[in-house]
Amino acid sequence: MKNSVIFGGAGFIGTFFACHLVEEHGYDKVYLYDHESVSLKKSDFRKKMVEAYPQILMIEGDVREPIDWTVDEPIDLIANFAAIHREPGHEDYEYYECNLLGAENVCKWADHCGCNRMIFSSSIAPYGPSEEIRDERSIPIPDSAYGGSKLVAEKIHQIWQAKHHGRQLVIVRPGVVFGPSEGGNVSRLINAVRNRYFFYMGNKQTRKAGAYVKELCIAMMWVLNSDRAKSEGVSLFNMSMNPGPSIQEYVETIARVSKMKIWVPSLPSALLFVVSNIIEIVARPLGIQHPFSPVRIKKLNRSNNMLPTYLVEEGYEYKYSLEEALSDWMKSCPEEWK
Repeated sequence: MKNSVIFGGAGFIGTFFACHLVEEHGYDKVYLYDHESVSLKKSDFRKKMVEAYPQILMIEGDVREPIDWTVDEPIDLIANFAAIHREPGHEDYEYYECNLLGAENVCKWADHCGCNRMIFSSSIAPYGPSEEIRDERSIPIPDSAYGGSKLVAEKIHQIWQAKHHGRQLVIVRPGVVFGPSEGGNVSRLINAVRNRYFFYMGNKQTRKAGAYVKELCIAMMWVLNSDRAKSEGVSLFNMSMNPGPSIQEYVETIARVSKMKIWVPSLPSALLFVVSNIIEIVARPLGIQHPFSPVRIKKLNRSNNMLPTYLVEEGYEYKYSLEEALSDWMKSCPEEWK
C-alpha cells in the first residue's frame, strides 16, 4: 500500500495534490493534516472534490504545536504545504511562528514515522523583488517576513534530509499558483477584468511568474520521481510557466477565455496608489473588505521574473499553456467566472 500525509492538506494546493496522488499515482490513503477541516472551507468546489475520494482522510491538528498523531501504516511520502502566506494579512512574527515551527514539527514527525521522502512547498519570495531575471542559481535576498521565514524553513528541511542517507527532499519555489477555489491574486484579477474595473498603471510588460495548480502537482511528482532527484537527495526547482506571463498577457487571455471584448485604460501608478491608500484609510476602521489594498497595488507594479531553469534543463514538458489553464479552470468551476 502507498500512503501519504499532506500537512496543510486542507488548503488550495493540498487538496489538489491529494486528488492527484489518488488519481495519477495510485495512493491508497492520503491524510490531510490541517488545523481546519475541508468541510469548514468557504469553497464548495474544494469540499466536493475531496469528498469524491474515500481514500482522502481528514486529520485535524496544528503544525505550530508538537504533532502527537500516529499512523499504523507506513508513510511513503510527506508533503509540507502548511504555511501562513497571504500578504498583507499577518504580523511579521506570525509568518516565522507558523513557517518555522511548522517545518521543525513536520520534520520531527517524519523522523518518528520513518518516512524518507518529502516535498516542501516554499515560494519565490526568498528571491526578493527585482526586475532582473532570477533562477535557482540566484542568491536569495528576501525583503519580507514571509520570504525570510520560507528561506529558513527550506534550511530546516535540508537539515532533516542530511541526517540520514537515502532521504529525498524536493523543494519547490512556485510563483503565484492559480486555479479553482484559489481566491487569491489571479481570482481577483479575473474579477477585475470581467467586471471592467482593472486599470493598467505602466505595468503592461510586468512579468508575474505563475503556474496552474494542476501543473504544479504534475511537476512536483515528476521531479520527485526523476533519476536526478533520487541521486542528488535534495532538489530545488522554481515552478512557473516559461516565461512567466506579463500582466497584459494575463488580462488578454482572461478576456479571450471569457469571450469578452475589452478596453483596459491606463492610469498613472502614483494616482492609483494614492487612491488605494485613501480607500484603505476609510475601509479598515469599518472592517470593509476591498480589492484595492496599497500592498497589492504596489505588487502589481513589480516583476517577479523568475525562470524555471531546473525544469527546462531536465526536459519537463508543460501540460498547460496559460490559455489552456484558464479554460480548464472555467470548465471545472464556471461559477467562479460569472
